[in-house]
Amino acid sequence: MTPPPARRRRGAANGAVPSHNLPRRGTVRRAQVITTYGVGSLIAVDHESFVVSGLDDADRSWNRDEAPIVHERRLERLLGVHHFRLPPASEDASRDGLRVRRFPSMHSCPECNELQPHRDFSPPAGRSVCGTCEVDLVPSRFVVACEAGHLDEFPYWQWVHRSSDRDATRIGKCGGKLRMRTSGRTSSLRSIVISCTCGQVPEVSMEGSFRRNALKDLRLTCRGARPWLGFSATDPAGCGLPLRTLQRGSSSVWQPVLKSALSIPPWSNGRADPLAEHWDALRHLESREHIEIYLKGAFRGACPVPLDEVMVLLDAEREEDPEGETAPTFDDRYRALRNKEYDSLRTGNDESEHSHDERFVCETPLGDPGVLRPLGITGPMLVKKLREVRAVKGFTRLVDAEATTEPKEMPLSQKPLAWLPAMEVQGEGVFLRLDGDRLAAWETTPTVVARVELMRAAHQRVLDQRADDPSKAVLSPATPRMVLLHTLAHVLINEWSLEAGYPAASLRERLYAADDMAGVLIYTATSDSAGSLGGLVAQGEPESLDRTTRSAIRRAEWCSSDPLCMEAEAAGSAGTNLAACHACVMLPETSCEHNNILLDRALLVGTPEDPVLGFFEPVLGS
Repeated sequence: MTPPPARRRRGAANGAVPSHNLPRRGTVRRAQVITTYGVGSLIAVDHESFVVSGLDDADRSWNRDEAPIVHERRLERLLGVHHFRLPPASEDASRDGLRVRRFPSMHSCPECNELQPHRDFSPPAGRSVCGTCEVDLVPSRFVVACEAGHLDEFPYWQWVHRSSDRDATRIGKCGGKLRMRTSGRTSSLRSIVISCTCGQVPEVSMEGSFRRNALKDLRLTCRGARPWLGFSATDPAGCGLPLRTLQRGSSSVWQPVLKSALSIPPWSNGRADPLAEHWDALRHLESREHIEIYLKGAFRGACPVPLDEVMVLLDAEREEDPEGETAPTFDDRYRALRNKEYDSLRTGNDESEHSHDERFVCETPLGDPGVLRPLGITGPMLVKKLREVRAVKGFTRLVDAEATTEPKEMPLSQKPLAWLPAMEVQGEGVFLRLDGDRLAAWETTPTVVARVELMRAAHQRVLDQRADDPSKAVLSPATPRMVLLHTLAHVLINEWSLEAGYPAASLRERLYAADDMAGVLIYTATSDSAGSLGGLVAQGEPESLDRTTRSAIRRAEWCSSDPLCMEAEAAGSAGTNLAACHACVMLPETSCEHNNILLDRALLVGTPEDPVLGFFEPVLGS
């Protein structure tokens, strides 16, 4: 990572600063730039703290030359971009890297206890030490954020000078200096004491600063600060929302809004990539002749993609357009994208019929799928080659990214860009479906419906609370079918991590749960040595799948936290789980599509009082 220049230096081409003159501050992996340390997030390096810069200014953002272009047309169309770019590689392979800005600016010196902006300590160039005491400075542990995604410094001046009889316009003009000390009596906020040398106000502790209305009581609201775009950058639309105090390392400070897509035919062989910037124009041409004329003009001669293939690609693209009288929403288009993936996984794509460039190979297993019939599992498919592109669309603060609406998302740049950061995963997987007739009979059982309704209602309450207008809140996806598939995927991942030697964090679920879909894809989620060695595909053979599924279901019967886990009337975040905990079905965050909520192993195995509740109860009884 590279901090941006504070000023432009002479001698650089076009006023740009040579990247080799900028100090480095550590390394992160490419995947972390998408999932953990993306634009707008806070990152701690040694004893310093930074915010990752936005994507607008090339001098203060990524070096585009070190960010290879990636194409995935279906996802590009969904997100409205022409291409994606991989983040710069780690330090050993990158000349430049990510640009970051120091944040928060407020630092304290553990020797003299002064609390002030970093520059006021007069540190030597390239170092973060007190110019007087020559000890390492400590970045502020506290920041403030709002639900619109803005981020700002904690208002220490206002926190100290908070007397109700003090004129708010004079705050910060008392002539004194702030100091921070720790009493050392406890590790609580009460031991962190802030004072001002003006002597006009008593010292106060940080206790109570995390209350929801703590800053509202001081008549402080968000001013729309966006430090990742520049320290003077504020939201031109303003803000005024309530502020919340957060720890710098809190997961609520930054959550990425990730959207992903599998490369499926006819887009999976990469032959359409040269047309990436022309699709929007081609879609509006009505005849084959007009398309041919356009391509000849665009490529000044022969198009690298045969015209027949272009027509096939355009037909495939139009098939994903959601049907309806009203304009499709983003969720409608994303659901259509998933529907096409489900169809491709069901029908398969044999390797023998395609070239070596094919990136989606899905074949039926050699064994007899009939052995899975007693389990209610049908249509297993071996996904021998798989490519997933995962792009970060934006990010949220204080709001769950999986349940947010677009107005709550903070973009990665001030101006719309023709690209977004993304990563691609080459791997393998196993796809399976549940028997439709058996599933339809089970999911309409009154006890099943009533149990899932408890989770759905709890989840919907959370979504309503986070929405500005509850009538426009995102609807909870919880249905008996979805919770069953979700929990089944978790127990299978846990089982394969034991039986096949895969780390649970290297596997990921992809759920297909709707009225006309009932499938789950479990695939390798990393591109390292656990990515595509064939071990996961081997688990999809019917005999192996039958054995591991039975073992996983039996293992789910008992949890080391039982009977509390099974008998819990509410579990997880705000009661969005039932019989689910870290000792039984929960997974690492990278493996779960829904942040470990909407899980209930009772829907798999039943309860002691009502064993018929479980979809797999006939297996356990046999």
